[in-house]
Amino acid sequence: MKFKKILATLSLSALLLGTGALQAADLRVGVEGAYPPFSWKESDGTLKGFDIDIAEAICAEMKRNCVLVEQDWDGMIPALLAKKFDTIIASMSITEERKKRVDFTDKYYNTPAKFVARKGSGLVISKSGLAGKRVGLQRGTTHQCFMEKMFPDVELVLYGTQDEVFQDLAIGRIDAQFSDSIAADEGFLKTDAGKDFEFVGGDQHDEECHGPGAGFAVRKSDKDLLTELNKAIKAIRANGVYQKINAKYFDFDIFGG
Repeated sequence: MKFKKILATLSLSALLLGTGALQAADLRVGVEGAYPPFSWKESDGTLKGFDIDIAEAICAEMKRNCVLVEQDWDGMIPALLAKKFDTIIASMSITEERKKRVDFTDKYYNTPAKFVARKGSGLVISKSGLAGKRVGLQRGTTHQCFMEKMFPDVELVLYGTQDEVFQDLAIGRIDAQFSDSIAADEGFLKTDAGKDFEFVGGDQHDEECHGPGAGFAVRKSDKDLLTELNKAIKAIRANGVYQKINAKYFDFDIFGG
């Protein structure tokens, strides 16, 4: 009887220790680090930005150790499926095409896309106005889907990072760029390089291409993690943590309607 009691106690202790280990386990988060103000890398290699702070807040809410894993945008979903990390928090829009490969949480923000061109360019945002123009954007994004669908006569110039798009726009290699409006405003228009440029046309959105906003991506097999992440998103919205992070980068609520 005593032996059985000892075994039972040891088993319970092991279970409790195992549960504690699970609660404190690493959450490996895929991030880009090349998409200001959502993510960028400081000169010392430190990752900064809205997505980075949101990732840290989500890990804290889940009582998990946050491990940020840098990944080029093009390889984000393949790296997730290869188990390089557990979730993607990198301004990835929730789209039907991507949902064929991964599952998404509820959105954590939603902002419109816009064109940027040189001031006084006279660029007209229409099929005829953009026909034959060179428009730069980051490849593999919802913006590529939008441009191919809505403006088939545009000469698309595709780049690996958004920073490369801005660099070529500034030196005149492309006539315009198309991206998330916040990324364009904070990452280009408000910098010295962007002082001679402006938004052209209004907000651009196509539900099929852009989806309802950005979410965290997880493997389809990770249903429990998906539930846990959704709970954490709701929690940081309810307890004010999200709003503090939002105010650090923006003067309006980017969560959207």
